[in-house]
Amino acid sequence: MRQANIAVLVSGGGTNLQALLDAEKAGTLVSGKIVLVISDKADAYALTRAKNAGVRTETVLKRDFPEKAAFEARLVELLTEAKTDLIILAGFMRILSADFTSRYPNRILNVHPALIPSFCGEGFYGLKVHEAALKKGVKVTGATVHFVNEIPDGGEIILQKAVDVLPGDTPEILQRRVMEQAEWILLPKAAELVSRELTEEQ
Repeated sequence: MRQANIAVLVSGGGTNLQALLDAEKAGTLVSGKIVLVISDKADAYALTRAKNAGVRTETVLKRDFPEKAAFEARLVELLTEAKTDLIILAGFMRILSADFTSRYPNRILNVHPALIPSFCGEGFYGLKVHEAALKKGVKVTGATVHFVNEIPDGGEIILQKAVDVLPGDTPEILQRRVMEQAEWILLPKAAELVSRELTEEQ
């Protein structure tokens, strides 16, 4: 059975990347294989996680490229070289241009730490999402895996999972619960679903 080649784009600790690597190891992600991890931060711990799993890593630093187009052109070069079928944004802190996203229609996944359309769009990332949810006083939040298009958090929703907000939650506590109860479950599941569809198409 042919597997879809998956490239994961990261900026930080790589907990969602780890969930994907663990799913591969456990045999729940079988239709896709992680072949490349690209970070826009040289010190991202996600790179260490990838290396520990024997996955090829590359670093593409924004400061090395005078403009966004050149930065993205380097990403495309690496993705093409790795024969990438599916791109997963796992805590990647850069908004990709329409030029980039239009190259990979329904082939870029992102996990967002809220139930879209709540607390999403430009400016909503990381702890800011959970701060906004607590400020609003919602009783339920969660995570969404969606396709990426030119609108931040605007692509078609693939999977969602709700997570309770509990009394005494801080943004950090809520962030951890959403990761454990939703993100780390949904992302590998969505990766498997889309990888399977891509390999069946070919």
